[in-house]
Amino acid sequence: MDLSWFLFSFNGRINRKPYWIFLVLMVVLLAAVEGFTGDVNTEEFSSATYLVSLLSVWPTLAVQAKRWHDVDRSAWWLLINLVPFIGGIWVLIVCGFFRGTSGMNRFGPDPLGNDTAAVDVSGPT
Repeated sequence: MDLSWFLFSFNGRINRKPYWIFLVLMVVLLAAVEGFTGDVNTEEFSSATYLVSLLSVWPTLAVQAKRWHDVDRSAWWLLINLVPFIGGIWVLIVCGFFRGTSGMNRFGPDPLGNDTAAVDVSGPT
């Protein structure tokens, strides 16, 4: 998997595993930046945390778009992120737990490689 495609392209599909790895790494990165630069005794985030958050918007949306594609939904579903609380939960449920479309869909081949053609096993008619 090409890292630049993974982080910056809105085309194609990814399965749940790289999505979860990305999410965990983003949480760890943001926690580390805040831990090194923030004051743990305040409820305010540091400027560095805001900068990393801002820089992570595009990659986060690109990765999420590919997960929406994997479940055969348009990237327009990214707009659900704008709905406070409910949107984030919905994204986590669908992108994090729903299995992608088996085989080819309108967004590309199955990232798990399940693109085998259907075979008629019913016998002669």
